[in-house]
Amino acid sequence: MSLPTRDSRMPGLPVWARWRSGTLLLFLHVQPGARRTQAVGTHGERLKIALHAPPVDGKANDELQRFLATTLGLRRAAVRLTAGASSREKTVALDCDADIATRLGALGPDI
Repeated sequence: MSLPTRDSRMPGLPVWARWRSGTLLLFLHVQPGARRTQAVGTHGERLKIALHAPPVDGKANDELQRFLATTLGLRRAAVRLTAGASSREKTVALDCDADIATRLGALGPDI
């Protein structure tokens, strides 16, 4: 696995993604209860993701993890919610290699 040599903002990463301690952190703003799950753009310095699941019993968090794993081609266990379990402002850690930057574009054409 190829990881960045230092903790930083790498060129080519969007403002809502940062490397920290060999893990890529995504800073997200989620909107549960949407018609479909999709990335819809940015919300300040966070990526906004609409979630089809309701915000009850962790269903929205599960849907977020499933969506990110499927879209980015990662195992579900490689997508961990690290902050904001009961908030719309969430931080997700991805256990991945440095080439993930090329796959972040899969979240949407305008992102």
